This record gives sequence, C-alpha cells and structure tokens, in this order.
Amino acid sequence: MISFNCWPWRAKNVSGQDERTTWDEAGLPVPYLEDLLVEESGKDRHEVRGILESLSKGKSRESLGRLLVEQKYVNEDNFLNFFARLFGFEMLSSIEDDRLDFGHVEPFPIAYLKANLSVVLREEDGTLQAAVADPFNFNVLDDFRQLLGLPLAKPKLAPARVILSAINRSYGKAEGRLDAALWDMDENVGLQFEVPAEEGIGRDLLDETSSAPVIKLVNQIIFKAIKNNASDIHIEPGQADFKVRYRLDGVLHPIDNIPKNLQAPVLSRLKVMARLNIAEKRLPQDGRIEIRLGEQVVDIRISIFPTALGERAVLRLLDKNAKILRLTELGLSPESLEDLRASVSLSHGLILVTGPTGSGKTTSLYAALQHINTPNKNILTIEDPVEYQIEGIAQMQVNPKIDLTFFSGLRSMVRQDPDVILVGEIRDRETAGIAVQAAMTGHLVFSTLHTNDAATAITRLVDMGIEPFLLASACRVLVAQRLIRVLCPACKRPDVLSDQEIASLRLADRPAPQVFRAVGCEHCLGTGFKGRTAIYEMIKMTDGIQELIMETSDTRRIRQLAMTEGMIPGSVPKTV
Repeated sequence: MISFNCWPWRAKNVSGQDERTTWDEAGLPVPYLEDLLVEESGKDRHEVRGILESLSKGKSRESLGRLLVEQKYVNEDNFLNFFARLFGFEMLSSIEDDRLDFGHVEPFPIAYLKANLSVVLREEDGTLQAAVADPFNFNVLDDFRQLLGLPLAKPKLAPARVILSAINRSYGKAEGRLDAALWDMDENVGLQFEVPAEEGIGRDLLDETSSAPVIKLVNQIIFKAIKNNASDIHIEPGQADFKVRYRLDGVLHPIDNIPKNLQAPVLSRLKVMARLNIAEKRLPQDGRIEIRLGEQVVDIRISIFPTALGERAVLRLLDKNAKILRLTELGLSPESLEDLRASVSLSHGLILVTGPTGSGKTTSLYAALQHINTPNKNILTIEDPVEYQIEGIAQMQVNPKIDLTFFSGLRSMVRQDPDVILVGEIRDRETAGIAVQAAMTGHLVFSTLHTNDAATAITRLVDMGIEPFLLASACRVLVAQRLIRVLCPACKRPDVLSDQEIASLRLADRPAPQVFRAVGCEHCLGTGFKGRTAIYEMIKMTDGIQELIMETSDTRRIRQLAMTEGMIPGSVPKTV
C-alpha cells in the first residue's frame, strides 16, 4: 500500500514554505477541504465542519473526495483545480489518443478502472503515467505500480468525464483478435457452456473482457464488427467449422473460421443475449440485443435460421449514436437539393423514396423530417423498426404480434391531428390507399417503396390498385437512391475516360470530368474501396409528368419524359 508519505506532495503554507499536509482520522487534509467548501458553498466554517464530519463517517479518503463531488457540495472542476494548485498536480482538461496505451490498460478490468475513475497513460522514460479523478485514491496507484512493475510518476488529475472517455477509447484502440479469444478456449467448452437467462440487454461489451471464453469470443466477434463499421455479421455453419463474415460497404468479406465444436455454444450465447429459446433448434427465431461499447450504443437485430449443418445467425448492427444527417449532407446535386427542400416544406402531398433494402432510404427520410421538425408541427411516424429516436417526433413501432401493422397504425395516426406523417413502407393496397388519402386531405406524407427506380414507383402503386389520377394529384416528388462504394482515398489513382465511355454517358457536350480508379491497399483490405455514398435520381411532379401519369403508368415513357425535362441518372455525377 502506498502511504501518503511515499509521495512528496507538498502544500504551501502561509509564508510560502513547503509543509507536509496533516490528516485527521478520517483521512482529510486539514484545513484545505474546509477552505474549499467554505469558498464553494458560501457556508460558514462551523457548518462546513459538520458536513465533513457527517460525510466522513465510514468513508476512506479515497471515496470522500468523490462523495463531495457527487453530492454537489463542490464543483468537480473547481475541486480538482484547487488540489492541483495546492499539491502541484498537472491538471488535464482532456486526454488525447496519443497519450493512451492499451498495453498498460489491458491487465485491469474496465469495470475496475471505471469504478476507481483512473487510467494508466503511456509511459515516459520508463516511468508510468496515470490520470485520476480522485487525488486521494492511493490504492489504485499502488495497484498500477505493483501489477505493471514500473515506477509510477506523480499522477495527473482529470474530471471523471475525461477519465471515462479515456478508458473507453483505450479499450476501443484494441481491435481484438478472434484467434486470441480462441486460444483461451477449452476443447470441451461446448459441454460446459451455461449462461443465466437474465443477461444480455443494455450491457457494456467492454465490461466483459475478463468473462468466460465463449462470452469473450462472441464479444470479440461483435466488437470487431463494430470497430470496422460492418452493417451485418454472418455466422454460418460448415462441415468442419463455422465461418464469420462481415458485410462491409455492402459486400460480404470472410473474417474467421471457428472450430466446429464451438458452434453450439456460440449460438446459445447469442440466443441468451437476445432472450430467445435456447432449446429450440428447429424453427427460425428473431430477437434483439442492445449493447454498449464504451460510450457507443448499438442495437442488434438477430435472426436465427436452421440449416442442414446447424443453425446460422445473421446480426444487423445499428449504431444508435449515429447522428441524423442534414439534407445538405445527403450528397444531392444543388438542383435536386432545392427541389427536395421545396417539396418537404409543402403543407400536403406524398413524397416517396424508393430503393432496395439497405440503400439508405431511412437516412434520407430522417434528414427530411429533421429539416421540418419545428415546434409548430405535429410529426408522427410508424416504422419497422424505429432506427433512431428523434426529439420532438412521436415514433411508433410496428408489432404484428398484436396486429399493429402499417395499415392499422396509419389509420389511427390520421386521428392524431398530424401535420406530417411518415409510413416506414407501403406494402399493400390498404396502406397505399390511406397514405394517398391522407396526402390529399391536408397532410404531408413520407413513405418508401421497393422499386428499382423512381418512375417504377408509379407503376407499383397503380398495380396495388391506386387510381392514376389520385397519384398525379397526391405525389409531389419521387426519389430513387442507391449506396455505392467510395474509392479508397489512400490508394485511388487518376484515370481518363475513353471516347466510348464519354459517349455512352452522354458527356460529349460537357467538360471532361476528373475520374479515378480503384487500386487496393492495406487501408481498404485490398478492395480499393472505403465507405459508401448515396446516388439519387429525382422526378419532380411537373404538369407534363402529371398529365402522362393520368394517361398511362408506363415506366419507360414516364422516365423518358423526366429525362427530357432535365433528370440525370443519379449514378452519372458520382461514378465519373
């Protein structure tokens, strides 16, 4: 145990001379805490002494400082600055990534570091550095010194929020290797695996770094996927092993092969986390897991599917901390951006966004809702699922188990005096009919369809039984979108379009654009691509388009007229 005298922390006396601080039986530095509390609280010294005496009962000096802050007797920043000046500590308002070293943090459970509000920093000249939020917590400093076997410099002070952020980022810097988790596995772990049924909701993934081997393996699979911005995790059984694949930028990539004997315990662990039936292995099951990765909250939708080789699992990852984009951040052309801004600002009408699953339709709709989300509007949504919660908007989750469908929810929603309605998807004639009716009776309605392009949305709705003249009157704008991979900025190389390519893209009468080609490097796993961006095409309901819709729902003619009126296929500006 490090005693106070082991650390030459000296305070200045009235004459400016160094003197060792005296401590009372409760471990309080006298009279400095009294001075601070008198200054901070405005109370007289007698009342302050009563507060300190009451709080110090049963408390060590390691916890008393935090107790004063937690009970708001003192402001944390003022408390730490006071003792930084008094004892000559360095005060940190932030801890940059280059001061963190996971190698020094790894031996300590993250729960321990968070409980003690302490973190080990990168060593300097063979001496350990540490930051603490409690200047009197000598026990944790002793643990750092003994476990790491290095001399420890005078600790630095930092507020709790700074310490917690540094701890989370320290663990976040560890990408985590699945083979390291596998190394810990006992060959008979499949027979020994058992987890209490109450686990799995709202847990911090980083807090389980020292857990049982199967838990550690599953955590590493999820952790690595999140750190690589994967949208999906595929866990697939094989003859001799089972495979882990991540969907990165829309493309599946093999990640690891796991021994076959771990297949059952891994699937059981996932079922426990999602509160599914562990014993049921013959039927598909769907569930949800909500986890925390430090400060990051991730919602996971899990689907278990039985196959001839055993159960397989697909996990869809949704980062709840992801910010909602503004319309200006969607990547629309200036002309399309102005058209969309004008359309979403209307008092009524139908705005449709089309595209396949995973094409970013929800992101675009949320950006539109956020653009018009003002206190004078009543905005309601019905979604499956609610991907992001937006302040000021009432959002409803579809639940087929209780017959809460898009149709039944929308039918009730129009009686809630809405100004704006979002329907997550138009799937049937009934939902389409009530959405069009709402758009024609004073409501602005947003929704999505699964079609290949914007013009086909009209044909799809007519096929559902909606009259063309109603569509022509209700629709304001049709937006089709896709997500395409972006060239890796680290390795992309300039390229030149051939005459044939220029002609095929109808760019002969325009200046030659600057184009690049994919190469591949370590930053993009050799694919040549890193990240994705959206491409759009937009059909604005002009008089000509409306007349053509009432005449025919032929997709080819609608698209041809839209291009004649200035619509450019969305892929052209971003793929050349």
